[in-house]
Amino acid sequence: MRYHHLRFDIWLCLCLGVLISFGTTKIVLLVMPKAYENYREEHTVEEGMIGGKATENIFLAESVNDLLTHETFSVVSKGIQYRNRGGGYHDNYYFQALILPSGEIIAAKINEESVIHTTGDIYSGDSILPVGKIVYEDLTTDTYFLHQIEYKEKLTRTDFYIDMLGNGGKLSEEDYTEVPKMIVQILTVLIVFPIAHLCGSKLGIFPYFFEPREKTNRKKEKE
Repeated sequence: MRYHHLRFDIWLCLCLGVLISFGTTKIVLLVMPKAYENYREEHTVEEGMIGGKATENIFLAESVNDLLTHETFSVVSKGIQYRNRGGGYHDNYYFQALILPSGEIIAAKINEESVIHTTGDIYSGDSILPVGKIVYEDLTTDTYFLHQIEYKEKLTRTDFYIDMLGNGGKLSEEDYTEVPKMIVQILTVLIVFPIAHLCGSKLGIFPYFFEPREKTNRKKEKE
């Protein structure tokens, strides 16, 4: 087996880029709390709205017929049964195979932050799900999604799903900052590496990746 080792100058410039990226990341982290606060406010759903906590006047649906005959509704689920039937990803959202009190199963995207646990324990008692509405869409066009969500049981209807997310479903602050941090780190290394190597090459510390035309022409003249 052949091993390929990076030259010392490449390692040195990469290490320099990584070290500097720690500094640029700290700058990003100073800015992100304010950005996250704005993001959190935009993705906090009021009670009674789609994806928000169900209020007393929200109809509690028990069957598909109830869903079809009400503009908005909620569903009462035993413990965490609403997320025990499996699920799958569709349009970049995670959908649960939600079982209604009637035993019918419908795909639903649910804002976990708005679930009300009546006993304070998510494993016992009732869970009142967020306010939802029907969204008509042919789910059979996404065969991979159906393969995921119907792993245990078939959906009762595949011509619509329940939206109990609305504008909710916000990321945690850690998850929200992870992508910007990674992008800044990569960009910093990509910018610092060529600049550092070029400076080192001009000072004669590192060999050139591509020799300047002047040097090339001089070599040709000598030959």
